[in-house]
Amino acid sequence: MTGGTHQHHGDELCDTGLGLYARALREGHLSSGEASTAPCLIDRGLLHPAIDDLDRLEPVAPAVVLQRLLRSSEDRIADERRHGQRLADTFEPLMRLGRRDVVTEDTPALRILSSKERTGQAIEEAMAEGREELLAIQPHDTHVTKRPDILEGAMKRDQAFLDRGGRVRALYQHTMRHAPYARARYEHLTGDVEARTLDEVTERLIVIDRTVAFIPASADRSLALEVRHPALIAYFVNTFDRLWHLATPMHPQAAHQPTLNGITPRQRAIAALLVEGHTDSDIADRLGMNVRTARVHIAKLAATLGSESRAQLGYLIAESRILKQKDAEQ
Repeated sequence: MTGGTHQHHGDELCDTGLGLYARALREGHLSSGEASTAPCLIDRGLLHPAIDDLDRLEPVAPAVVLQRLLRSSEDRIADERRHGQRLADTFEPLMRLGRRDVVTEDTPALRILSSKERTGQAIEEAMAEGREELLAIQPHDTHVTKRPDILEGAMKRDQAFLDRGGRVRALYQHTMRHAPYARARYEHLTGDVEARTLDEVTERLIVIDRTVAFIPASADRSLALEVRHPALIAYFVNTFDRLWHLATPMHPQAAHQPTLNGITPRQRAIAALLVEGHTDSDIADRLGMNVRTARVHIAKLAATLGSESRAQLGYLIAESRILKQKDAEQ
């Protein structure tokens, strides 16, 4: 209904029309005046005038109406198919002409991988073809750390890549320096492999031979994006290189981060996020630890600075100049 006019499209029936049709079926007829509020009933052939009384409208059997509407729908579908075929016939020679200039290879520049299993398979296939360099940013993921089969599979895949003469460089959060599975990984991998850490890293990134990259395509990482566009690959590599030069070596030679005035590097990282107003859960996520561990570090930081409340802690962090000490180190 628009502006007082009874309107809808195709073979649709409005609620008013359906109600009147049901009533006509129950009672055997309607007056033309009663049906005037839903002219679609006559237009669609659900009601017709009685032979002996033109003001009396009688319902057509539902089975007859349904068959008529289905035939009409089938005719429309057939028309749409014929129209689609005509479009395909028209554009097919044009697509052959455009392909010469626009498409240079069968591999798409961007491809969505629809599950973690498909992503893992695509990474394995790319790694099997790789020969030169693997760049990886690996933020903490509790799902992976609880799956020994995933960790073992990644170890075998990376070792095979190293055995072919490839080079591996990986970035983690500082918390991974003390993770048992991370230590075990680098104790067993042999070849040209290095790892460094930062307070925070970007989302997951894998770049193989600077020709293909994999990044998450959904917040829960159930979807991934396979990237083969040269400009995007160059951007990812440049980002990785800049983070790499800022990071602290973890393997093969670990560099120890100094404790200044009783404040550990991890506590300084937490202090920076506290000053920015992040919650405990945000801090834990960004630094790759669980919330309980983050709160333990916050409590130790508060005790070191002599804070008795969260608000006072922010003030004391600023007064202590521990964040400026961190900037001076960098």
